[in-house]
Amino acid sequence: MAEANYKADVVIIGGGLAGLVAAIELLEHGKSVALIERAGEDRFGGLARVSFGGIFITGSPEQKRAGIRDSPRLALRDWIRYGELSEKDIWPRRWAEAYVNCCKDDVSRWLRERGVSFFPVVNWAERGLNEPGNSVPRFHIVWGTGQGLVLALLSHLAAHPQREKLKLHFHHRVTALTETADRFTGCAGINEQTGEEFSAEGEAIIIAAGGIAGNLDMVRRNWYKDWGEPPELLLNGSHPEADGYLHEVVRNSGGNITHLDWMWNYAAGVHHWKPRHELHGLSLVPPKSALWVNFEGRRMGPPAMVTAFDTRYLVETICRQKKKYSWQILNWKIARKEFAVSGSDFNHAIREKQFLKFLLSTIFGNPELVREFIANCEDFVTADSVAELVERMNALTGTRDVDLKILEEEIRLYDAQIERGPALHNDDQLRRIAHARRYRGDRVRTCNFAKIDDPRSRPLIAIREFILTRKSMGGIQTDLDCRVLNTAGEPMPGLYAVGEAAGFGGGGIHGLRSLEGTFLGGCIFTGRRAAQSIAKK
Repeated sequence: MAEANYKADVVIIGGGLAGLVAAIELLEHGKSVALIERAGEDRFGGLARVSFGGIFITGSPEQKRAGIRDSPRLALRDWIRYGELSEKDIWPRRWAEAYVNCCKDDVSRWLRERGVSFFPVVNWAERGLNEPGNSVPRFHIVWGTGQGLVLALLSHLAAHPQREKLKLHFHHRVTALTETADRFTGCAGINEQTGEEFSAEGEAIIIAAGGIAGNLDMVRRNWYKDWGEPPELLLNGSHPEADGYLHEVVRNSGGNITHLDWMWNYAAGVHHWKPRHELHGLSLVPPKSALWVNFEGRRMGPPAMVTAFDTRYLVETICRQKKKYSWQILNWKIARKEFAVSGSDFNHAIREKQFLKFLLSTIFGNPELVREFIANCEDFVTADSVAELVERMNALTGTRDVDLKILEEEIRLYDAQIERGPALHNDDQLRRIAHARRYRGDRVRTCNFAKIDDPRSRPLIAIREFILTRKSMGGIQTDLDCRVLNTAGEPMPGLYAVGEAAGFGGGGIHGLRSLEGTFLGGCIFTGRRAAQSIAKK
């Protein structure tokens, strides 16, 4: 069988958001492109397509309408402090500075010009635990979720006047990079549908193949050492194609791979009842009013475990337990009001741009979603008493780990705090709920101090939650032109990296923590940067 050979000005390896944006930008500079993607055409756009669609923007029209005063200077201060970036993190700091200064035009305006719109209320993610994370709300939700984002860009691409200069090759797995005269000029691999070998040649190669979060073995090998051993069970919230294979290819070619232990995992993963790959997990948005307890039924902390303040703290706290999974204890009233799932699949109203339906679900809750998970997800149990709930929790795990006395006491103490009234609340979780409810974007979605064991709010619900992999924040080190750097800090001619493959810029733009919305934003920003750099040359 003859080998297929593709030629173009630029070869892009990976058809996720970063690769898609790079292709659009290259076409706008008159370059021909061969895009190589391992998945099928229905997955064009990658993980962004099933994401919630949040993008970090400073100085946006939505912020200004809400009276939110933001600036690149404030955002950079938040970014560096929250990510714990040191002076030694030269390229991550340079990329962070470039992003906060340019995201308003190079990300937000660029998207709006291509048919992407945003929900008018800005979400406030990652407020920070003991020190500020996002000092102000910056999480802009694409109207249509990540699916709407990708579909808008695909529509723009389909109508592009230079569209004929783009050739798409799906089901193609890249296994090697090729060099000619000390310059990277192509790649080689196999068509996984036909078994045919292929090669692709270009003046420049862009690696946009994602991170390592879809390879659970690689995640475990690079687990953050201070957390001890990784959990026995991890759920995969990424795609299997994000396997880190090209990271190793670049490393073996002399490229610098940095900070693979910087990962953005989530604490509230549950099993998907219709898995698309092994250990496919869904990332819940943990209800703020639920009690978060360990495998025994004991509250974790202090500080309190509450979503939207510090995601890394939630993961770390669970990973320091003897058994590294957790439970959230709540009731029907809390679940109806606060239960949500990250991603486009379970946010139908936003995804389908049904404003009235979304408004009604925000005001009155989403009981249909709660019923769907209770009926289908193996990690949900319900009961009409704490004793019955504990029995069902232990039946689910096949252990006697959850101690009825411990859980009953934790619930009793928490409910007693609420009964005293807000003036006498002395519980960190209640203080954080009060803080969240002061912002209008959270007030409508957060209960006003709801007791757990309330006879009027039953059934009780327990959700077993596992650590779920999502994004890897380290990766292939790059300069501000997205050129891959070798271990001596020098550019490797002809080779570029973007998006998650590059740690969203510089091999780790975020540091230890993300301010959220910086992943999709980073893909767009680096994809455009790489294309512009190549076009200049």
